[in-house]
Amino acid sequence: MVVRMSEKTLWRKKDLNDAGKMPAAPEAFIRKTEKFVHALCSRDCSGHDWWHVYRVRKMALKIAREEKADLFIVELAALLHDVDDWKVSKIHEPVKARKLLHSLGLAPGLIARICAIIEGISFRGAGVPTPMSTLEGKCVQDADRLDALGAIGIARTFAYGGSKGRPIHDPAYKPRVHASFEEYKKSVGTTIGHFYEKLLLLKDLMQTRAGRRLANERHACMEEFLARFLAEWEGLE
Repeated sequence: MVVRMSEKTLWRKKDLNDAGKMPAAPEAFIRKTEKFVHALCSRDCSGHDWWHVYRVRKMALKIAREEKADLFIVELAALLHDVDDWKVSKIHEPVKARKLLHSLGLAPGLIARICAIIEGISFRGAGVPTPMSTLEGKCVQDADRLDALGAIGIARTFAYGGSKGRPIHDPAYKPRVHASFEEYKKSVGTTIGHFYEKLLLLKDLMQTRAGRRLANERHACMEEFLARFLAEWEGLE
């Protein structure tokens, strides 16, 4: 069952018009997109399920309101940000997202703006820059990265590691700094190693005020967890 947010989303007409004809009923686009995404990812067990999308959407809109970004673009991009994700679908461009938006009759300019966010959202390795050129992209990217931090981030990391058959921890494994996206995609480390190769780096990659504020709190939560985990691993606590 699809869970809708209680707060009505508002869109700025001028922002929709600048990329094509404004949808006569923007809410209809959101509902149809939501239904599509829910059907596609409701059975996922890797941490990229419907509830991940739900949280990213809610956080992205929260950040967008604070930053005064275009809420229509942000909401659609947040809903669709994982449907073509390489970790889940092995696709490297927004094929399914673009096809859906075309089928809904969204203006080409709006489709291009949304797909640009989807294409650039993923972390691609510690040594690989992934800047967002638009404010809307920054809001969605920060929201997605916030869901990889804190208590939720810890839970998702172990869910993903388990889905890929990765060991929880190996003291002999040394975290790597991947210099390219291809190198990052091929990495097969441990779940604890993933904290050092990605998650603990996200705090300093936030691009919005709200993202930076929330990332600090969630980052501290993960550091506390790791200290406790490693102490228990060695039988010190």
